[in-house]
Formats: sequence, C-alpha cells, structure tokens
Amino acid sequence: MVVVGGGVSGLAAAHRLRTLRPGVAVTVLESSPRLGGSLRVEEVGGVAVDVGAEAVLHRRPEATGLAREVGLGADLVHPATTTAHLWNRGRLVRMPRTLMGVPTDLRALDGVLSTAGVARAALDGVLPATDLGEDDVSVGRLVEERLGAEVVDRLVEPLLGGVYAGHAREISARAAVPQVVALLGRDRALSRAARDALPPADQPLAAPVFAGLRGGVGRLPLAVAEAATAAGVVVRTGATVRDLARRPGGGWHLVVGSAHDPELLRADAVVLATPARATARLLSDVAPAAALTLARLEYASVAIVTLAVREVDLPAVAGSGFLVPPVDGHHIKASTFSFAKWSWVREAGAADGLLLLRCSLGRHREEQVLQRPDEELAALAVADLGAAIGTTVHPVDVHVQRWGGALPQYAVGHLERVASVRREVGRVPGLAVCGSAYDGVGVPACIASAELAVAEVLLRLDTMEP
Repeated sequence: MVVVGGGVSGLAAAHRLRTLRPGVAVTVLESSPRLGGSLRVEEVGGVAVDVGAEAVLHRRPEATGLAREVGLGADLVHPATTTAHLWNRGRLVRMPRTLMGVPTDLRALDGVLSTAGVARAALDGVLPATDLGEDDVSVGRLVEERLGAEVVDRLVEPLLGGVYAGHAREISARAAVPQVVALLGRDRALSRAARDALPPADQPLAAPVFAGLRGGVGRLPLAVAEAATAAGVVVRTGATVRDLARRPGGGWHLVVGSAHDPELLRADAVVLATPARATARLLSDVAPAAALTLARLEYASVAIVTLAVREVDLPAVAGSGFLVPPVDGHHIKASTFSFAKWSWVREAGAADGLLLLRCSLGRHREEQVLQRPDEELAALAVADLGAAIGTTVHPVDVHVQRWGGALPQYAVGHLERVASVRREVGRVPGLAVCGSAYDGVGVPACIASAELAVAEVLLRLDTMEP
C-alpha cells in the first residue's frame, strides 16, 4: 500500500495501516525534503518552539491518543492560561465568553461593541427563531441575522481568522461551526443557547479544551514517522508522485520522481493525503468529477512571526495573547504569548532570560502583505505587537515561517462537496483521500480523516478478496 503525503494525515494513515495490517508493506511518499506538513519546530533565540500549529483540541481523542501511541504521552501538557484578549479599537479588552464567537452574556459586550452594536445584539432575544432546514449558510450571515454585524466583525471574524484565515461571511456554518448551527434548535435566542451549551462561567471545565506537547506539537508527525518506520513502513522524502493510474486486473501504478528519471511503483491500494489541488491532479483520470471539485477548493496563505524578547524589556502582559478584529485595519490577526500560555516555553527560555511570543498574518485573498521580504514582515509584526501592548518591542531573534496555501477555505456548501468527492472516490477500489481539505483543519480532524480513509480502503480491499 502507498500513502501519498507525509504530513500528519499521511503519517497517521501509514501508522494505522501498519497497526491494522502488520504484514502488509506500506510506503509513504512525500514530495518535499521534510516530513510534518504544517507542523514544525524551529529554534528561535536558542529555544525550540512550534512555528506551525502549537495546540490541539484536547476534547477530541485523535491527536492526544496518537501521541500516546507513539510514546509522547508523558509530554502532553495543557496551557497555563487560556485567557484571551481582543485588540479592539486601539486597546486590549478581555475577550467575552463565547461559543465560536457567539456571546453567552450580552452584558459582557459593553466596551467591545458600540452602544448601537450592543442594542442590536439584544434583539437576538426577540427575533423569530432561525430555521435553516437543510440549507447551509455562511457563519457571518447566521450570526449577523441574530446578533448584528458588530458581533461578526469583532468576535466571530477574529476567531475564524485564527483557525481558517478566512472570512466569516464566506465560511460554511455547517462545516466550520456545526456546534453553532446545533444551537438553533435549543432556544430562539442564539446567545441563550450558547450560554446553556457551556458550563456556567464560575464552574471549572471538566477537562482542558486544548493540549500541547512539551517541545512542540511539531514533534508529533516526526514521532509517528519514527514509530511507523520501526514497524516496517518505508518513508521517502523528495518523492513526488506525478501520475496515478489503475493497473489492468486491479491495483495501481504510481509514477514517482522527475520527468527525466521516472520510477514506476505498484500498489494494491493508495491513500492520497495531499492538498486538494495535488489530489485533483492525481485523480484527474481515475475520478474526474472529484478532481474538478477539489481543484476548485481555495486555500489561504499565512505567516507566523516568532520573536524572542528579553524578559527585562517586556512589560507585564495579561493572558495568553490577543485576537485582532480585521475591521480595525492592522497587519497582524493575532498574537500568542507563548511563554505565558505554555509553561515549558517559559522554562526553556528562562536560562537566557528570554520570552517567546508569536504573531500571525495573512487571510484568504489578502496575501499581498505576505509578499514582503521576511525583514519587512517581521517589522510589521513587531510594530503591531508594540502598539497593542503599549511599548516598543526589541526582539533579540526573529523567525518568519511562511505557510503558502496551507489553509483550505470551507465555503458554503463544503459538506456537500466533500460528500460528492467521497462518493466518486468510493467507487474506485483501493483508493481513499484524507487531509485538512475534508473534515476540519485541526490536527485531530486530520488524524480522524486519515483513519476514516484507512478504514474505507481496507474495507473495499477485504470485500474484493475471494
């Protein structure tokens, strides 16, 4: 069996294939020189930190479970603080309690929204109930109809910008925030339903929302690759798959390598754990309708600017960081005080008196800011960060990590498109797809997607056996 793609989805698929079928040969083919996809650890100021995703949802078991399987269980950690702020109209204010941007207490919106915005949000309690039926709408439209445009602009947009690097008025509510759609049947008022769906504010959560890894979440795919290799999986980097074709009599041919020196591989089954456009190219002959759908999926590019700052030069800051409403026109969309959020990051920098922070930039169709050189991008981040916390920031080290085309955009109708892709791919024996393009962009969702692909491809192969 062959898995195409060496990000966390592909590596998780290979690991699961090997655990479910110990005697089956499995090969992972990754086109780039390194594994891990958008999960990566780099040294900044001598401290190894995440420059991609730095947390996973703890309430979903896939990522933490996989970490335990590959020997990282002892390194699972939870944030020291999750208190977030908004850089809102030029000042930092406490982020109101929300469910994916839907406020649970309208009284907490004073100081976040204008007087008119607070009054408009209050109409949520008297408006007729919203019934979507089977329709899909954008997150922005759903929330704006209930609570007004300011709630979307100043609460929903910053949250979704951090997850999807997209725009609330374009992102599918059913795909991106199904928990908000589910609220519609609980109470006529969306805000009351959100309040009732969460534990009381004075009651501690039964379990932490997020988890991380000491040393960085970027360690996870490498640990999975190491465990898979130890179990006999062959992992190859710099191996671009250029063509995929069905073999007469069953199975697959894969053309790997350069056009000048191609290599032909044979496989009984193939899992494509690649971004949508790369998957579309490989499916163009074997599942053309699915290929067309995937080719139309748009992606956003982002950049993470990580800063090492002397502790003596940084004033006291509150919480784990802040989100930035795009309506205010700043360059950064969020900043994470990594040293405050993760105790291990603070400890790692303590010997040299350094604190590690990071800022993110870039949204869908707004990538022009990312076209600047690294030095300019870092300067923009430093300037915005300093303006937000009220001091000039003088980093002793900076790392700029660009993630080109990293985040798929779940536009309205996304679930139907994914279902249509899987239906067509499902008609082709020994073939499955997985990754962030389908069921969620977070690490647990990607792993769940990989495990679903493995189950599907093995089921079809078992059904074909005499």
